[in-house]
Parts: sequence; structure tokens; C-alpha cells
Amino acid sequence: MNRMQDRNERIIEEFRAHDGTVATGGFGRNLVLLHHVGARSGAERVTPVMALRPGEGVWLIAASKAGAPEQPAWFHNLLAHPEVLIEEPGRGTIAVIAEALEGAQRDQAWRLFTEASDAFLGYEKRTDRVIPVFVLRIREP
Repeated sequence: MNRMQDRNERIIEEFRAHDGTVATGGFGRNLVLLHHVGARSGAERVTPVMALRPGEGVWLIAASKAGAPEQPAWFHNLLAHPEVLIEEPGRGTIAVIAEALEGAQRDQAWRLFTEASDAFLGYEKRTDRVIPVFVLRIREP
């Protein structure tokens, strides 16, 4: 297991042990656990990601990968398999559908991330790629 996977595993354990509150990294209750399926492998994965909640039944997540030059693996997985689950603090597991935002919608959503945390401004400066933002909406049963 690499360092990032090990860190993610510790965050997932802390998230589940404390009903979504994660002191590690100062995340507090700003994470969701994203359950996604590998685009090529078909393997189920769980990744902690920061989520903004602009409205009821709506979450925004950014594929920042801390400003790395490449997209995080989950980015490709959501494009291939947009029907996913999230674990939300205090709410449990929720079925959602992911949609990559584009143009002005993406830019507006990205601004919310940079206003929420200066770290996202740093990520933007570290990379030449446009950092994708997804909206997650509750799936109708």
C-alpha cells in the first residue's frame, strides 16, 4: 500500500469511527466517502473527498489531487460509472449520480472551493490542468 492509500485508509477509519468527523488534516465534517467503481478494473473503491453542500441533496466535489498534473483515478471512474454512493456525516450512505460541470457552472462551483479553503488556490497554482468539479445529486429510487 502506498502512502496516499495508507493515509486514506486512516481517514476512512476515523470518519466511520466518529460519525463523519475527521480531525486528521483539519477536515472536520467536510468530507464524504465516495464509493466508486474502477473504470477499467471494475473494482469497488472508497475515497475520502472534501464536499461542499450548496443545497439539500446536492454536493460538490473537486478532482484537485492536491494540484498534481494528472486527474485522480476517481475522476475517470465517475465518468465511466456516474451512479455512485457517498457516506455523508450524520446521514449514512446515499445513492447519488455524478455529473462533471463545465464552463461557467464549473467556474462558479470552483470559486466555492477556493472561498472555502485557501488550499484549493494553491492546488490551482500547482497545475496546468483545469481542475474538474462534479455535482452529486440524490438518485431517485
